[in-house]
Amino acid sequence: MNKEPFALSVPAKVQHNLGHVELLELALKKGEGRLASSGAFVVETGTHTGRSVQDKFTVRDAVTEPKIWWDNNKSMSPAHFDTLYKDFLAHAAGLELYVEDLYAGADARHRLNARIFTEYAWHAAFIRHLLRRPPASELAGFVPQFTVVNLTSFRADPARHGCRSETVIACDFQRKLVLIGGTSYAGETKKSVFTYLNYMMPEMGVMPMHCSANVSHEGESAIFFGLSGTGKTTLSADPKRILIGDDEHGWSKDGVFNFEGGCYAKTIRLSREAEPEIYAASSRFGTVLENVILKGPDNDPDFDDGKLTENTRSAYPIEFIANASSTGSAGHPKNIVMLCADAFGVLPPIAKLTPSQAMYHFLSGYTAKVAGTEKGLGSEPQATFSTCFGAPFMPRHPSVYGNMLRQLISEHGVDCWLVNTGWTGGKFGVGHRMPIKATRALLDAALAGKLNGHPMRKDPMFGFEVPTSLDGVDPNILNPRETWADKAAYDVTARSLVDMFNKNFAKFEAHVDADVKAAAPALRLAAE
Repeated sequence: MNKEPFALSVPAKVQHNLGHVELLELALKKGEGRLASSGAFVVETGTHTGRSVQDKFTVRDAVTEPKIWWDNNKSMSPAHFDTLYKDFLAHAAGLELYVEDLYAGADARHRLNARIFTEYAWHAAFIRHLLRRPPASELAGFVPQFTVVNLTSFRADPARHGCRSETVIACDFQRKLVLIGGTSYAGETKKSVFTYLNYMMPEMGVMPMHCSANVSHEGESAIFFGLSGTGKTTLSADPKRILIGDDEHGWSKDGVFNFEGGCYAKTIRLSREAEPEIYAASSRFGTVLENVILKGPDNDPDFDDGKLTENTRSAYPIEFIANASSTGSAGHPKNIVMLCADAFGVLPPIAKLTPSQAMYHFLSGYTAKVAGTEKGLGSEPQATFSTCFGAPFMPRHPSVYGNMLRQLISEHGVDCWLVNTGWTGGKFGVGHRMPIKATRALLDAALAGKLNGHPMRKDPMFGFEVPTSLDGVDPNILNPRETWADKAAYDVTARSLVDMFNKNFAKFEAHVDADVKAAAPALRLAAE
């Protein structure tokens, strides 16, 4: 039996494996949040309304030295981690803590036993939603393989602990232990588990993916890669298909499986009409809402109010989605969809990718951010490239994940698509958001195989194939240049975006084959 990696000697009080009702009752009693009129539990996370990327560290030792992509991961010395660990133990001794024993991985053959310590009762309820809950019969013999300790009130000392600020997320892969302090944002716990899975799964022959997944009633699964705001959760929660999961999955020799047991959906401007499944799940008793504003005497959630953050969130068990999979798994995907929200208005709403192009765009991980979504953004869109559509959670070099994906695509004959849920008719501020009806119609056609053999044009800059028509979809949308009133402005913007792609990909060129390098877009004028 594994030794407990976080061995509390004289804790004030530790409560083990409480259910979410008990936890939220305790959280309400302790003043950690409020109940909305819907019954959802609403919290404010204070200074941190998102992940603290700059405060995340990985212990650099003899084992991790050759395995970790240090250009992307901040290092912490073993000595600093030891000091942090001792200080965490001392700090925890005076706290009331909650411990949840949970599974990460729907496939028992690749499952990780995770033990989670939290200081807040609502943090424990949150992670119970997001990971998989063992039946009571399995808890007595539960042996943790990985531990996360989240002590919100702990304040790190950069000089003493080798970190950047009072906030710290320290990962020791050898001890299989993550220490989180100084942040109330619950997503840090979830992403710490995912980071460790991204480290260990490749050695098990499993491709870890930051993606959502669903499956048709005929058993044909699809996976959706995409950064925040691209529609990954929305498009996978398709009432015509069965939801496998909304964020983190593995792809093994047997197929796709969900790492999680819940969903963590963005709720800013969430509406019953556009996203009925997510809206309904976010309006149930037991759901945890982060930084959602409550209005009126009845505490009605106002999903349109982003005064605290645009990153408002809803956490709920996956069974709150009516058409969710009971197994969390499916066979090998027939389709891979890579989502971006192109705020420059250059990319078409859908494009067919070759395997080489798919690897290029997977390693690129492109989307664009616009004013209002993050502090410090100006009026112009800003390109964002997050390799593998999840760079902050990728301990190993992107080529490890890229080569695994390319091999799986080849082995299983997967069709790959790039879908732009961003802007058309001009860049942000000039054009308008891609119509969701058009996106759904094109995506439905792709997943049903209706675009295979369909008339296509070759994009003059990006080289991928784009359908020229589809019943019910404005044909002009399929050729972005035609939606711009100023064609010369489109050409300038398109060339600029191509240049951004090429500059970003330069760091990967030494790690990919010639065909992937050849899949890069070319700087030339668009066709007249």
